[in-house]
Amino acid sequence: MDFIEGLPANKGKNAILVVFDRLSKYGHFVPIAHPYTASQVAEVFMREIFRLHGMPRSIVSDRDPTFTSQFWTTFFALQGTKLCHSLAYHPQSDGQIEVLNRTLEHYLRCYVDDKPTTWIQWFPWVEWWYNTTYHSTIKMTPFQAVYGQPPPSVDFYSPGSTVVVAVDLALRERETLLRHLRHNMQVAQERMSFFANHKRTEGHFAVGDWVFLRLQPYHQALMGSNRCLKLSPRFYGPYKVVARIGSVTYKLELPQGSRIHNVFHVSLLTKKIGDKITPSSSLPPMSIDGSPH
Repeated sequence: MDFIEGLPANKGKNAILVVFDRLSKYGHFVPIAHPYTASQVAEVFMREIFRLHGMPRSIVSDRDPTFTSQFWTTFFALQGTKLCHSLAYHPQSDGQIEVLNRTLEHYLRCYVDDKPTTWIQWFPWVEWWYNTTYHSTIKMTPFQAVYGQPPPSVDFYSPGSTVVVAVDLALRERETLLRHLRHNMQVAQERMSFFANHKRTEGHFAVGDWVFLRLQPYHQALMGSNRCLKLSPRFYGPYKVVARIGSVTYKLELPQGSRIHNVFHVSLLTKKIGDKITPSSSLPPMSIDGSPH
């Protein structure tokens, strides 16, 4: 589960709640209004997702304040749903929905073109073609994975088949849109898969190793108060590895008083070279709400 924000307002909506099933790859895209509260998002979830699929066993999300709020955690705890959050500074741990978000943004960007406030008009078609497109991971469409049968086809429209001008124009426009959606879906998925897997390597660390923590890729959020981003440090530390959590995540011994999550993906860590160890006592400055800036 995730949000896409910063969209132009259209019919009172300027954000999208994206809900993605890890097993079937089925996606639901729900337009919502930002700012929103945890109770409002929970209400949308019950109305748009729960009524179709029931209560999930677990929900994976980032550390958005909505997903870490007391209301949200208490509400789903009482429903028996386990809440799992992505690792600090590593959205790839929630990678499937991050890819889906980029795909959705890509299609909306292509189709609204010079009319960005019309994005809701094409929204149902985007969700339909995503869920009825063959998924290489599950070897079928998400629609078939959920409903147990291939999706029903949408008949192609032959221009001039109706004398009603408004219907003719609407169906012509629909055919153009659907052709673009099918093509762009395939191109975007192939490109994202290529870059995600290109030259990917993973390191390994033992408990007791000293590592540097890389935070520079997120300098927009981390270093907002620093005017000289070019000279900002790329790494912080070194910090001691105190535990290995899973195959690619590690728990670090951060300075006392740190308010950031202390479990990081291996791609953010670099081993300390040499015998001289001088632990760092500083991290990026934190805002009042606990987020680095």
